[in-house]
Amino acid sequence: MKKTKPPDAAASLYSRIYAAVRKIPKGKVSTYGRIARLVRAPGPRVVGYAMAALPDGSTVPWQRVVNHKGEISRRKGGGGEICQRRLLEAEGVLFTLRGRIDLETYGWP
Repeated sequence: MKKTKPPDAAASLYSRIYAAVRKIPKGKVSTYGRIARLVRAPGPRVVGYAMAALPDGSTVPWQRVVNHKGEISRRKGGGGEICQRRLLEAEGVLFTLRGRIDLETYGWP
């Protein structure tokens, strides 16, 4: 699927989102909502859209953004969830048997 560039206003917002996500340390996660509040985005979905718009090979650590329950959000097309979990586990993030991350332990900031 070809990624399209967002309009200029969205590009500026996406740049702020990406800068915030780059600050999440290895082995930590943040939620879509927390990132949205940090950059004053209209809401968590915008952060999700920004993560989905990342080009292949991006250095933004997208895997460190999870939903408010500490879960990996499902994606269209499948496969992304497995990749995200593997990347997080490689950073030392542990999942419960229900597939959740303890945000008290791994949450940032």
